[in-house]
Amino acid sequence: MSGRFDVVVIGAGPGGARAARRCRQYGASVAIVEKHYFGGTCLNYGCIPSKALLSSAHTLLAAKHAAQVGIDIPSAAPNWPNIQQRKDSIVTGFRKHMAASAEANDITIFRGTASITAPDTIKIETDEKPTEINADKIIIATGSEPIPIPNIPVDGQTVIGSKQALSLPEIPQSMVIIGGGVIGCEMACIYAAMGTKVTIVEALAQLIPMEEQWVGRLIEREFKKLGIDSLTSCKVTSVENTGASAKVTLEDGQAIDAEKVLVSVGRKPLVDKQTIEALNLQMNGQAISVDEKMQTSVPGVYAIGDAVGTTFLAHGASTEAEVAAANATGGDRTMTDYSLIPRVIFTFPEIASVGKSEDTCKSEGLDVSVGKGFFKVNGRSVAQNQTAGQIRLVRENATNKILGITMVGQMVTELIAFAASLINTTGKPDITFPHPTVSETLEDAIEDAFAQSS
Repeated sequence: MSGRFDVVVIGAGPGGARAARRCRQYGASVAIVEKHYFGGTCLNYGCIPSKALLSSAHTLLAAKHAAQVGIDIPSAAPNWPNIQQRKDSIVTGFRKHMAASAEANDITIFRGTASITAPDTIKIETDEKPTEINADKIIIATGSEPIPIPNIPVDGQTVIGSKQALSLPEIPQSMVIIGGGVIGCEMACIYAAMGTKVTIVEALAQLIPMEEQWVGRLIEREFKKLGIDSLTSCKVTSVENTGASAKVTLEDGQAIDAEKVLVSVGRKPLVDKQTIEALNLQMNGQAISVDEKMQTSVPGVYAIGDAVGTTFLAHGASTEAEVAAANATGGDRTMTDYSLIPRVIFTFPEIASVGKSEDTCKSEGLDVSVGKGFFKVNGRSVAQNQTAGQIRLVRENATNKILGITMVGQMVTELIAFAASLINTTGKPDITFPHPTVSETLEDAIEDAFAQSS
């Protein structure tokens, strides 16, 4: 199969699939090239399977703590094969839906590994024979891959990556997680709930180091309640893999034995070298450099998602896809302020933030007031026995604008999209919050922030 298309998208993850669909809706002829499965890392090895496992973990914890809300459950234990089967079924269902949706929208699908050999030419390697297609415009959405630690090889059995951690055949007795970022902390919650003894080792001073210090402190405190040990400001010097288990040695000489070691220190853009060289692409380290229209240094070639190394978020890639698709089909759109893209982490409790943090504001020399709301005094949260966490809202004193909101607590990932609509609004929002709801904690933070105005 060959041909010429108005737009060719390389990569069928959340960003690539969105870009292809939107270009087709704009009237362009579109092809999409995918070397593995539709949905990319997010659907197949990230967002969706991890949320399925987190849902099982959350239900298990609720059952174990049911006596606290007056319900007697004699026993609650994980059925790991059934948990895994449910997770796989969810992933497979969405994967089929994404491919079917592309076909229904008259998007031509190519299965294989793509490399760009010229600004209008894509070579596709398949199991059979290579093929070549042409395009007026190209959108690169090739995603990312885990960052390796040179002296800690991943064998996929004892020393594992996040992909293997989602599909372990059995629940391990113990696990050391190297890296206290998003993936590491979410996986810690899953396995701690299942009964695994989890230890997180983080080189930086706090868990979730991309968020504010108070978030890291709060999460570490709540993790202790789950039985998770957090070793921050601590580096791993070596991992001795014996096959059945491993010994993790820290820089202070401490050694930890564990059945599994999960290496989870982040991800890096995945861009094939042949494409970089053929197009002489301008790079920003390992990421593709793009302008505000998501166009690369080569006119007509765009890049989005993890390949450009901006957010490493599926919804960030989707936002970039909207911009790239519009411009690739003759439009004129620019990328939004990245701080307005919400950041969400599905730990126990959840974390969500948008806009500027208090620390960022202070580093920029802004005079701000911080309003706080606490779930422990929220009626719905108390009724549901979910009282951990708080919401902080940052208001700039000079302009009276809301600059940022950070939340830790029950279902805050569902609340943050609404909170994002408040960023950069001036004055106290005129909103009636329904009672009793968790959202009233945000109301408390708003009231507290604006009560501090002179």
